[in-house]
Amino acid sequence: MLIQNLLDDSSEEVLVFDDSPYDRSRSKKVELLSKVFDHAANKYIKGFRMLTLGWSDGNSFLGLDFALLSSKEKKNRYTEITKNLDKRTCGYKRRKEAMTKSTQLMEPMLKRALAIGIKAKYLLMDSWFSAPSIIATLREHIHIICMLKDHPNWFYEYKGKKLRLRDLYSKLEKKRGKAKIKASVIVKLPNGKDARIIFILSDKDRGWLALLSTDKALAESEIIRLYGKRWDIEVFFKMCKQHLKLVKEVQLRDFDGLRPHVNGYRPV
Repeated sequence: MLIQNLLDDSSEEVLVFDDSPYDRSRSKKVELLSKVFDHAANKYIKGFRMLTLGWSDGNSFLGLDFALLSSKEKKNRYTEITKNLDKRTCGYKRRKEAMTKSTQLMEPMLKRALAIGIKAKYLLMDSWFSAPSIIATLREHIHIICMLKDHPNWFYEYKGKKLRLRDLYSKLEKKRGKAKIKASVIVKLPNGKDARIIFILSDKDRGWLALLSTDKALAESEIIRLYGKRWDIEVFFKMCKQHLKLVKEVQLRDFDGLRPHVNGYRPV
C-alpha cells in the first residue's frame, strides 16, 4: 500500500475485525431484511450487520473488506431472496454470503487481504469473535490479539485441564495491591498451540478483563497497547453513520442496490 511508505515503524500495522448493525427498523419489504442483535444497545433490531476487516497503524484506518449480513437462521429473516438468479452470478453469491454465519467468512476475508499484499503482524478482535476455535483457525495466517469472553462453552487448557475463563482466573496467583495486570498465564488452544492470557484490573462486576495473544513472547504491556488500536474501527463506524449519514433511510429494497449503497460510504 502507498501509505506504508509514510510509516516510521511497520510493526505498528494491525488488522481489525468487527461488525456493526445497519438499522432498517422502518423497512418492511427489503430483500433479506432480518432480526439482528445490536451489541451496543443490547437488543434485537430490524436490519443487517456489516462485518468489516480494516487496517490500522494507530493513526490511519483503511477499510479493506466487508460483508453485508442478514441472518443464517430463516426464522430471523423477514424476507427472502426476491429475484430468480443464476447461481453462478455474483448477485446470487453475495446473497448466499449474507446468509452465512459471520465466523465462516472471517478466514476467507483475511486470506484475501493478505493475498493482495496487506502487511500486518497482528489481527485484533473484540470478545464477540474470540471463540478458541476461531482464534485457532485465524492463527494459521496471523498472530491474534483479542478480548476474551467468559463463555460457558469456551475452554483453555492449563496444566492438563480444560478450564472456563473464570475458573482459569481462580486458579492463578494474583498480583497484590492495585497492579493493573493481575495475572498472566500460558494456555493451549484447541489446535494444541500456546497462547498467553493476561487478566487486567477492571471496574466490571467480576473485577477483571482478559486479553489473549497468540504471540506469547509479546510483553504484557504491549498486548494492552496494541489492543488499544482496535478502537480505530469503532471510530470508522461512527464516521460512516453520523458524519456520512449511512443510517439515513433510503428507498432501496433489493439487495443488488442495498449492498452498493452501503459500500459507497466505506473505502473498501
